Amino acid sequence: MPPVGTLPSSSAPSPVSTVRGGARTSPPGRAGADELAARILGLLLPHRRASDPELDATPGHFPLQLEQLVDFIAAGDPILFTLPGFPCKSPNPAKVLGHLPDEGERLSLTFLNGLCGEIGALYEPGARILICSDGHLFGDLIHVPDDHIDDYSDELAAMIEREGLTHLTTFDLRAVLGDLPFDEKRARVHDRYAPSVEELREQILTDEETLRLYRGITRFLTGDTVGFTGTRSALQRDCRRRAYGVMQRSRAWGNLIAEQHPRSFRLSIHPQRAGVLKFGIRLLEAADSWMTPWHSSVLHRADGRWELLRSEDAAKVGRLVERDGRPSHYEIV
Repeated sequence: MPPVGTLPSSSAPSPVSTVRGGARTSPPGRAGADELAARILGLLLPHRRASDPELDATPGHFPLQLEQLVDFIAAGDPILFTLPGFPCKSPNPAKVLGHLPDEGERLSLTFLNGLCGEIGALYEPGARILICSDGHLFGDLIHVPDDHIDDYSDELAAMIEREGLTHLTTFDLRAVLGDLPFDEKRARVHDRYAPSVEELREQILTDEETLRLYRGITRFLTGDTVGFTGTRSALQRDCRRRAYGVMQRSRAWGNLIAEQHPRSFRLSIHPQRAGVLKFGIRLLEAADSWMTPWHSSVLHRADGRWELLRSEDAAKVGRLVERDGRPSHYEIV
C-alpha cells in the first residue's frame, strides 16, 4: 500500500564535515559522539515528564535516545525531534480562555525553541523540532470542530513566525491526502496505521503504562465534555469508548510520522518511563503532570513563576491579561 501522505522530509545528504569559525571540522568519533549525546540528553533531563518520578534519571537510563543522538552526531547532521501535540484548545470554557493559542502556547514554544538553542551551543549543526499538530485526528472524538482546529493551527504557525522561533516548524493533517474532507482523511489514516481496539484492550490489561494513558485520556475527555445530557455513568461509558478511539488515532499519527521520519528523536507531552521509545517533555510548570497549555490557562505568579491551571481556578486568584486584543493569561499583582 502506498504511503498515506507526504510529510516534510528530514532526509538530506549527510555532511562529511561541519564548519566551525570558518574552518571545516570532521564529526567526532564514536567516543566523542557518545559523550556529546550524553551531554545533550542531560539538557533534556531537567524538563522530563516522567511516569517514574522516583527514578533519579541519568543519560544512561535512555539507551534508545542516546543511540539516536549518536546517529545524528556521528554523521554531523542536525538533530530532528518530532513532537506530536498542540492539537487545539479544550472545548470546556472552564479550562481555557478560548479556542486560539494564548500565553501558554507562546511560553511553551519559546521554551522548545530555547532548548534547541542550548543544544546548538553544544553541537554546531544544531537541532530543530517538528511539531506535529494532531487536533484534526481527534476532532470528532473530542467534539472540537475542524474550523476551530484550523484556526488554532494557523495561529500557532503565526506565533512561531512572530516570535522568531527559527528552530520550530509545524505539520498537521492538512498536509496529508490532498483536499479530501477531514472525515475521510481521519478514516484513511486510522485504517492504515491504527491498532485494533482488541490490541489496545489486551495492552491495557497487561501494561501499566498503557493503562495509565487510557485512564488519563478518559479523565480528560470527562472533564472536557460540555452539554452532556445523560447520567454521570453514561458520560463515563461514552468517554471510555472515545478514549479507545483517541489512543488508536494517537498511535496511527505516531506511526505515520515514524514512517516518514525514521531518523528522529520522539518527544511526547505525556509522562513516560525511562527506557521506552518516547521521551516525555514538560512544557510548563503544573501540579498535574498530565496538564498541557491546551487544557488550561496560564497564571503568572507574583514571584515570576508561570503555572498552568484551569481557567476558572486561575481567575479566582489573578486578573485577566489581554494580548493583541484577546485574552492571554492571568496574573497576580
